[in-house]
Amino acid sequence: MRRRAFITGGTGGIGQATVLLLAEKGIDVAFTYTSNEEKAKQLVSDVEKRGGSCLAYRADVTRMEEIAAAAVDAGGRFGGIDYLVNNAGVLGKATLLLDIDETDWDHVLSVNLKGGFLATKCILPYMMGREGACIVNVSSIAGKNGGTMGVHYAASKAGLLGFTFHLAQELLNLGVRANAVAPGPVDTGMLDSETRERLRELSPLGRIAYPAEIATAILFLLENRYVNGEVLDVNGGRYMD
Repeated sequence: MRRRAFITGGTGGIGQATVLLLAEKGIDVAFTYTSNEEKAKQLVSDVEKRGGSCLAYRADVTRMEEIAAAAVDAGGRFGGIDYLVNNAGVLGKATLLLDIDETDWDHVLSVNLKGGFLATKCILPYMMGREGACIVNVSSIAGKNGGTMGVHYAASKAGLLGFTFHLAQELLNLGVRANAVAPGPVDTGMLDSETRERLRELSPLGRIAYPAEIATAILFLLENRYVNGEVLDVNGGRYMD
């Protein structure tokens, strides 16, 4: 049976790598993006050139009406959705508590945490009853040990872990699993050179992750039907004490 996936933040580093990997595995993919229409069109073209089916939706994951419209269209055209990857995320403008203002806090929590809630709420009706259905939330090492990117980022990613643990219990009777991946720093283009170098030095492997390495972890969590309520750490050995 051909599988169908919905990915938020599809034009970002991890999102794009996940779209391409799932398409290579014969999975039809729909994804959201916020502003870069040219990049979204190119990604759709890349998937179609490989023989896959791909839908792109310009949608803000913090706005119910926008993500709901994308869900209705994708769910209807695909005839159901097997996999949801809540990947959309942002970093804050500041990393020190005293420098983070209320607007920045609200923005980071809204995209990283509320976005996952809204996408799940809108996509779930199209997943129920589909054998092997699974949700993967893209959290972060910061959600487990606080990280270095600011308290708003850490709080949002920790919230995604709690969200995952609860979904893994609540959705079992609907036949839907829920897991999370917790990457260490990833070279997604969101980091400036100074931050990238600082994070590279923290890694036991001497580098930060490539987006494709996170995508393979996401694929594992989606496809392995005996994994539920788990967090897969992909951080190069930066384990918690």
